[in-house]
Amino acid sequence: MNIHPLSNVHPEAQIGQNVTIEPFVTIEKDVVIGDGTYIAAGAVIRNGSRIGKNCKIDSCASIAGLPQDLKYKGEYTTVEIGDNTVIREYVTINKGTAAKQKTVVGNNCLIMSYVHIAHDCQIGNNVILAGYTGLAGEVVIDDWVITGGSTMVHQFVHIGCHAFISGGSLVRKDVPPYVKAAREPLSYVGLNSLGLRRRGFSNETINTIQEIYRYIFQKDMNISQALEYIETHIAPIPERDEIVSFIRGSKRGIMKGYDAATGDE
Repeated sequence: MNIHPLSNVHPEAQIGQNVTIEPFVTIEKDVVIGDGTYIAAGAVIRNGSRIGKNCKIDSCASIAGLPQDLKYKGEYTTVEIGDNTVIREYVTINKGTAAKQKTVVGNNCLIMSYVHIAHDCQIGNNVILAGYTGLAGEVVIDDWVITGGSTMVHQFVHIGCHAFISGGSLVRKDVPPYVKAAREPLSYVGLNSLGLRRRGFSNETINTIQEIYRYIFQKDMNISQALEYIETHIAPIPERDEIVSFIRGSKRGIMKGYDAATGDE
């Protein structure tokens, strides 16, 4: 353990083996930091932080700050960060409220500079949030999602696994799995085919996913009709079931399709 003498580490904080803490870091009492984690100068790790192994937390990041939510009444809540996650400069991650009791960031994530993650957000594994992305309260982001820079996500929105959100987007509706989303208002612009190939999806599976979204976004069907057709006519695979389950479970409704010829939704 390498703790710089100019840092302020509470003696009851639980610090793992081979942790490096640079000068002017503040670590409060109710904090757990896993083995091999590096914390750069000026970071603030507040009560309720649970940080995994081999993480990197850069300068002036703030972990487990109080929720910016008027419903928060001081209840005990936490922030949980998985292993091998990188949190860059000036990131702010607020702890949970009574709604979910915790804010979660998974394993192997990259949270770039100036990202804000509000109370009770639930972020999966292998997620990349580019700089200046802002997540309002209780946003859910599934595994392998990527947001472009300056993406703003409305409270309670759910973004499905392997989705890619174009930079500068305003995300007001749920984004289903495996898609690319862009334009204003945010719309379906195709599959995240490059990301899926990089992660080992077969051409056959990618083609099936694309066919599913043709019926959801590009045929003359409403969502209920499209889902019924998909379940009846497309052979079940995990990805088909993931898409159908996501859309049926959407509370905010999903984003719309986009007609490239007319510019209409």
